[in-house]
Amino acid sequence: MAMPVINLGELEGEKRSKTMSLLHDACQNWGFFWLENHGIEDGVMEAVKRLVKQHYEESMRESFYESELAQGLRRGTKASDADWETSFFYRHRPDSNINDLPQLVRDAMKQYVEQVVKLAEKLAELLSDNLGLPTTYLKNAFAEPFVGTKVAMYPKCSNPELVMGLRGHTDAGGIILLLQDDTVPGLEFLKDGEWVAVPPAQGHRIFVNLGDQVEVVSNGVYKSIRHRVLADGTGSRLSIATFYNPGGDAIISPAAELVYPSRYRFQDYLDYYTNTKFSDKASRFQNMKRVSYNKFL
Repeated sequence: MAMPVINLGELEGEKRSKTMSLLHDACQNWGFFWLENHGIEDGVMEAVKRLVKQHYEESMRESFYESELAQGLRRGTKASDADWETSFFYRHRPDSNINDLPQLVRDAMKQYVEQVVKLAEKLAELLSDNLGLPTTYLKNAFAEPFVGTKVAMYPKCSNPELVMGLRGHTDAGGIILLLQDDTVPGLEFLKDGEWVAVPPAQGHRIFVNLGDQVEVVSNGVYKSIRHRVLADGTGSRLSIATFYNPGGDAIISPAAELVYPSRYRFQDYLDYYTNTKFSDKASRFQNMKRVSYNKFL
């Protein structure tokens, strides 16, 4: 299956409507998509990938292969409750742990994530518009947002059939923006009951998937999709995933504009329907929300 590719450079001008429609379809029917012309500088992306890989080789690789997990796999022990990965986490907002990061990657990581945040905020606006909500709805619902980046390597594995790179899950938060390896595969998403492989990045694309809170706010219109990472026997895979999530104190609920009316007498609906049969269904539902709310206060 050819997964959606959204060209943000086409938001300006005559292709905007088509691009917004493609984005809406990707969020509704896939829950994940590629982004092109996203505004993150190519040089910044290349620098952070290069320095993370250098740090892995210098400071993470040896200790990982000496771990109990790696030694067990060499003995042929299946690992059903572990992930074949080594990682560190950069907390960007609301408070930063930049000084806890390896010195080698600090400047590049900070510069990269600052640009990713701007992209995440832009996507939040576009998703809100496509849902028929105020442009700032998702940004306000998430405020003050938590932004963090998981920097992971999935090392080359001699027995990939015995372990998962990362076990299947959906993401808890909001919008996830992934800068991933450009040669080693492994990421898969569940689409219509089948695992779909996400190929290595091409042409400085960013991969995006939606988390559980976007599904909640959209009242299920947009989807959070289960995904996993396979261990690979040919090489080590890089993953830099930035999470644009609601803040810890944010109160999350479906947007009122997207929730169907509830707890009304069917006769009340029929009475209203009789005079509005040929009008817009959405406005009829909105009126029934008001009726049901007032009746059942």
